[in-house]
Amino acid sequence: MKRLLCIHALAAAAALLATTVPAAAQIGLAPARGFVPRELVVKFEGERTARTVDLRKGLSVRTGAAALREQARVEYAVPNYIATASATSPVFALPNDPGGLDGAEAASVLGDWTLRQWNFLPWEGIATSRLPISPGGIDAVGAWQNLAAVGRPGAQGITVAVLDTGIAYRDKGSSFLRSPDFGPGQFVKGYDFVDDDRVPLDENGHGTHVAGTIAEKTDNGIGLTGLAYRAKLMPIRVLDAQGRGDATGIAKGIRFAVQHGAQVINMSFNFGCGKKVPGVDEALREAYSAGVVVVASVGNLGAETCVSPPATGPRVLGVGGSTEGGCLGSYSLFGAGIDLLAPGGGTPAAACSSISARPIYQVTLKLGATNQFGIPTNYVGTSMAAAHVSGVAAMVLASGVVKAKKPKTRVDAVRRRLTSTARSFGLPATQQGAGLIDAGAATTLPLKRRR
Repeated sequence: MKRLLCIHALAAAAALLATTVPAAAQIGLAPARGFVPRELVVKFEGERTARTVDLRKGLSVRTGAAALREQARVEYAVPNYIATASATSPVFALPNDPGGLDGAEAASVLGDWTLRQWNFLPWEGIATSRLPISPGGIDAVGAWQNLAAVGRPGAQGITVAVLDTGIAYRDKGSSFLRSPDFGPGQFVKGYDFVDDDRVPLDENGHGTHVAGTIAEKTDNGIGLTGLAYRAKLMPIRVLDAQGRGDATGIAKGIRFAVQHGAQVINMSFNFGCGKKVPGVDEALREAYSAGVVVVASVGNLGAETCVSPPATGPRVLGVGGSTEGGCLGSYSLFGAGIDLLAPGGGTPAAACSSISARPIYQVTLKLGATNQFGIPTNYVGTSMAAAHVSGVAAMVLASGVVKAKKPKTRVDAVRRRLTSTARSFGLPATQQGAGLIDAGAATTLPLKRRR
């Protein structure tokens, strides 16, 4: 049985390390980082063989290894590197999305999405000319590689319902156009509960931006990338052109998503502080009973004054916002109901030393238009953060790491997977929940070992 290695007790490390776990091999595509997350191989003076030990949550492999090497009795402390079989197999290549829609940006070199999408980059490892690292990143690249290895690239086979202002998912006359970075085959039947029709088109841009983070097309030579890029999107319009919606329409939207096969629901909006919305809560309980993972933003300081519904609703994953520098966002509210952090961009909280403050970039409607698109620089907040968790939840479901069959048990297992692999910022749970999501770690299948 392995014990957690606590960095604060390294002076007594020999007594805290657990017994060696026998090595084993597994054929398949290794994670992008090339080593087992949160594990080290450590050998002490006088011992014949090394031991495999766990690092506590929030401690990086590099930091843990460096700290252990300072101990006098430690001969070596290295990552538990992964080898793959020497056989011909599909090679995962970085997406070729150029990072822009027109002009010089569209003609720039392959991989330029990495210059904007800091939020999708690995947060540890060794940077390369094609793949930098970002302290605020969630390692989407590692997750993409994990899913490709199990034959479910981009969360193929999963449906995510986006309850929002609609999505620019199809053309309608000359007034409405599909976003150039979505494909027509990405969408399933949705509904407009604002205008009460079957065409939930976006008149604001918020919903298209959120949907882009979740599942914008990847490796298509256009624009930017999305997390669960082969998942299906279900557009459900519950907010009007000003971003406002009522509880009745939202409850109907949740039920529509459940009844039409969504496995994940994203809600990047909030009611007022302390408001009771029993009709929405009833619909959320139905979603849980049906095995649907529900994700919601916790709200933003200035727009709300406390962590607000639906993030505080039954079995909902409430998401706060983090920044490019790996800080809590200055806008992210504190309180009960925060389960996780995810990239929301923007200005860091005052206590954090980083000054990195870029937004979340995605292709969406230009301000005031329903048929023109760009990559705006003003999308910041927990709305954006919730979209990341919905995308990663879809990837967890596709990855095979969750084995639960019963609906409620499956939702609980996804929650545990996301929280147990999150990266702590060392903040109270009322500020960070379990910490920042790690897509690569959350989708990594455990190595099969002989006992």
